[in-house]
Amino acid sequence: MKLSKKIFAAILCTALVGITAVGTIAVPARANTTNIVQSAKEQTYKKPKYIFNFIGDGMSYVQVNSAQIYKGVTEKGGINLGKLAVSQFPVCGSATTQDSTSFAPDSASTATAISSGVKTHSGVIGYNADKQTKPESITEKLKKEGYKIGIVSSVSIDHATPAAFYAHAVSRKDMYDIALQLADSNFDYFAGGSLVQPNGKNGDQKSAFEIIKEKGYNIVDTKEEILSLNSESGKVYAINPELQDSQAMSYDLDASKDSIRLKDFVEKGIDVLNNEDGFFMMVEGGKIDWAGHANDARSNIQDVIALDEAIGVAVDFAKKHPEETLIIVTGDHETGGMTIGYSITGYNTAFNLLANQDMSYVAFDELLAEYKKGTTADKAKIEDVLPLIKKHFGLVSPSNAASAKDSALVLTEYEYNKLKDAFAQTMKDSSERTNNQETGILYGGYEPLTVTLTHILNNKAGIGWTSYAHTGVPVPVYAMGEGAELFSGAYDNTDIFNKLVALCELK
Repeated sequence: MKLSKKIFAAILCTALVGITAVGTIAVPARANTTNIVQSAKEQTYKKPKYIFNFIGDGMSYVQVNSAQIYKGVTEKGGINLGKLAVSQFPVCGSATTQDSTSFAPDSASTATAISSGVKTHSGVIGYNADKQTKPESITEKLKKEGYKIGIVSSVSIDHATPAAFYAHAVSRKDMYDIALQLADSNFDYFAGGSLVQPNGKNGDQKSAFEIIKEKGYNIVDTKEEILSLNSESGKVYAINPELQDSQAMSYDLDASKDSIRLKDFVEKGIDVLNNEDGFFMMVEGGKIDWAGHANDARSNIQDVIALDEAIGVAVDFAKKHPEETLIIVTGDHETGGMTIGYSITGYNTAFNLLANQDMSYVAFDELLAEYKKGTTADKAKIEDVLPLIKKHFGLVSPSNAASAKDSALVLTEYEYNKLKDAFAQTMKDSSERTNNQETGILYGGYEPLTVTLTHILNNKAGIGWTSYAHTGVPVPVYAMGEGAELFSGAYDNTDIFNKLVALCELK
């Protein structure tokens, strides 16, 4: 059915009335409506039958561009950008991300803005800023319209971003309650990571997995079971058989060639959800954010690429249903203050150097933990771990310069001294480590040696970081398919929800 100009404008204005934060940052009601309504006057749109909403957690323009640059220099060389599925999208907008209390928001509040169109406090999922009233999310609205609903994430499915699309919680830390809301949601497909608190915070509650099964879900956690899913599988919770930290999928950099990846869960999601009434699938690349917190550019870039490959699956589906599909890709916020360009590299970059890192910071932390088991702080020598550093990061000490694959990978005396200081901190028990402003800036609470290695390699490549937390920069909104034009321009992240509500003629 075509959406008329008058109906579109009326629904949109209704959806936007009253979007005013109750927190310390006031957000004007009915913000940014002019461009949307003007667009509706120029064109009518067909209600999309199939909707994909991809969210790169912690992903802004720099993360996307870094992935383009990395692919370009490693596949083609020179000053070339690699091809990403998302970079081919015909429409790109820009969304501001502040929540009701901060210009550097968290994932709970920003995901709530996208899913439910309201500003709320950091840490709050699916509630207005008053922490009492619950807005109806886009997924809840579409479910009532007969759409099947899928929620996919590379991190635990009870984490903030996926939870914002099926749950309401005053605190994102209430993960057991969130898991129970998954069971009660009656949504059709959950996939990716596992649960962080399946038996509650104290481990004394009835298993959430049992409750989810009792509510009619088929929980599958083997590759064979997952790959056999189809439209006859009923309600499904598919858990990746390979989990890494905090019940999340492995960083794509650490995954084996036979691992189930994010793109596979999207492909299976289409098989499970595809029906005559349509579907909505939210897909999160959650560990883009985690790598940003840790200032690990290589892992960050690889997980952006993994998300893009998942987007490619949706694009292939859209080609078969060109007049019925809408794909939206955005970030909830930026993480790490990632920049292309660093003080000592001037106008030069060398992203090819990042290819020398073959594992994430998490995987390297595990290697260091094994080393620490076999020695003590007073006996440990940095020379013991230099072979590991060379193998997994390509970096070599000044005395071993001749063995470097590239002269740019040779540590300067300044860098080597930083590495020795970080090694000394790593070898101490965490309670005995120096804890002051300088070490906070240097290590940010991460394993000192590992984060120093990623910093050095990133800086040599021409990448800088300003934070171990979130920043307040806007995020891109890419769109293709039916109604994609509505997502061009500059607007608030709550308007992603508002545009969908209007486009889908929802109340």
